[in-house]
Amino acid sequence: MIKRRYLGLAAVAVGCGLGVSVAQAQAYPEKPVRLVVPFAAGGTTDIVARVVSEPMGKALGKPVVVENKAGAGGIVGTAEVAKQKPDGYNLVVATVSSTAANPAINPATPYNPLTDFTPIINMAATPNVIAVHPSFPAKDYKAFVAELQKNPAKYSYASSGAGGIGHLQTELFLQLAKVKMTHIPYRGAGPALNDVVAGQVPVIFDNLPSALPFIKAGKLVPIVVAAPSRIKGLEKVPTFKEVGLEPVNRMAYYGVMGPKGLPKDVVSKVHASVSQALKDPAVRKRIEDTGSQIINNSPEQFAAQIKAEYAVYKRVVDTAKLKLN
Repeated sequence: MIKRRYLGLAAVAVGCGLGVSVAQAQAYPEKPVRLVVPFAAGGTTDIVARVVSEPMGKALGKPVVVENKAGAGGIVGTAEVAKQKPDGYNLVVATVSSTAANPAINPATPYNPLTDFTPIINMAATPNVIAVHPSFPAKDYKAFVAELQKNPAKYSYASSGAGGIGHLQTELFLQLAKVKMTHIPYRGAGPALNDVVAGQVPVIFDNLPSALPFIKAGKLVPIVVAAPSRIKGLEKVPTFKEVGLEPVNRMAYYGVMGPKGLPKDVVSKVHASVSQALKDPAVRKRIEDTGSQIINNSPEQFAAQIKAEYAVYKRVVDTAKLKLN
């Protein structure tokens, strides 16, 4: 009798505890949610985050506050979120640089992009483009490769810094095309792009939204794009897939992830709020106006993307024996 009574009380206690847990899950969020952008304000990552944050907050019922925490090619802000409690109140915008390129080349990265986070959704992706200064002797892909083959030690390319997507994606192209260029790293994509526009460095592999205004102004010449299909307005510029280098045909993504161990119900709520925001015509237009494309995939699909990107750039680093300066 005593044993039965004890078991009955224990069952009630467990049931009450479960009820509290369910109630807490249903209550999320009870306060504003922080969305860290691990780069400076004004870039494509920041724009996408801020466009989505307001409608995302409305869907959640609490504000989503965007906070820029730049440094080390996205590592600083991303690392901070990795250390936070997995309760859904600290999220970070995931990019190729912070989850694949930088971790692949930097052994001091204080997190593992494959195990220290909970991927939630890939919001959007941006095509990339190889562009040259108008003084460059080649104006199309075939002539560009021929020029590099003819002068293997002559040309250099600018990037936002060692370990960034511009650096490693260019190295992937060089490996597959079997040509050479010298890497000139800068402290940011802006200075790198400015020097190519000024003719100080002849070549850059950059996000299309950044390069496009200069292409339209005739200050840069597009050679080849990393995109699923040819870009509207640049119909004469082939994709890497078309020129036989499909592995380089990789876009820069902008996703949302949290610390590892996020409860499934929290993941579902955050995913639903972002997905709903991305279906808003005004939000879609604002993101697409940057040159980006809406992705809006599942947590599982985004996790697979991160894993695939990291594997690609780790092979690039290992093959070329690249190291940070």
